[in-house]
Amino acid sequence: MDLSQLETFLAVVEEKGFSRAAQRLRRTQPAISHTIRRLEEEIGEPLFERASRDGTLTAAGQLLRTYAERLLRLRGEAAMALEELRSLERGRLTVTANEYTCLWLLPVLDAFRRVCPHIGVTVQRSLASRIPDLLLERAAEFGILSFRPEDAHLRAIAVYTDTVAFVVAPGHPFARHREVSIRDLGAQNFVAHIVNSPLRERVIETFARHHTPLNMGVELPSLEAIKRFVALGNGVALVPGLTVQPELARGELVQVAVPELRIARRLWLVHRARATLSHAGLAFLDVVRTLAAERGHPFSWRVEGAATDDVDMEAREARAQTRPRRGR
Repeated sequence: MDLSQLETFLAVVEEKGFSRAAQRLRRTQPAISHTIRRLEEEIGEPLFERASRDGTLTAAGQLLRTYAERLLRLRGEAAMALEELRSLERGRLTVTANEYTCLWLLPVLDAFRRVCPHIGVTVQRSLASRIPDLLLERAAEFGILSFRPEDAHLRAIAVYTDTVAFVVAPGHPFARHREVSIRDLGAQNFVAHIVNSPLRERVIETFARHHTPLNMGVELPSLEAIKRFVALGNGVALVPGLTVQPELARGELVQVAVPELRIARRLWLVHRARATLSHAGLAFLDVVRTLAAERGHPFSWRVEGAATDDVDMEAREARAQTRPRRGR
């Protein structure tokens, strides 16, 4: 049996006859009779008392009526839920990021929630090295990375340009200088991130190239811990500029320029290259692109590789088909 047969069956029950059901459904009476006959053949039971002309149901017909009403009600609920999904009245966005890249995400999510207040958002914290695999495993729709993944099954969009910041406590002798040389750092005690990363490797290579020792006397598990430890007067640190803006604004840390360590880093918004993005995902792309256009540098929107046209098309679809609604 299918839902159209059940719809015809309920019409006969509610209209108390085949002819009135045919008028309601704008079909011929023989067509209605044929549909009911096929339904009875599939079930193996008569549904209507043949001696009655008012659509009196048999026991099987009464039982089927209960289930038919339930199934058609579920069809209506499903259609309504799908429409809510398309109109961004429901749905969920899942993003994976690490401690650092999550900070880029905060102003983006602020803008996203303003235009899509009914969309749930889950941000999973993960090691950067695990994020590409999580995307390929469909554990998240988007990932934020500080490096561009090489996997051809992933699509990367450059969304932010960050710089490395050399920071010291306000009482440190370097705090009085606007600029120091990398050779001045050879005697300093660096507080480092214990997790290996492309940035860490690049810093080590830079110190080696300038024949300057890099003394990493303390290694901590989080950027937040590094900032607080340095602010207490314990050594110096090189941290992503995005992570230290609040401490610099409050005067808890001081940034000192090091010409040899002017290292720029891009942040990448990554998703599966051939994925059919959710309506919430398309709206999220639209918000990221709009934010880059409105704020400009260091925010950006630049698609890398041959998939540029595909991403642009997705963004256009987001604007044309799933334009986020303002909060009510």
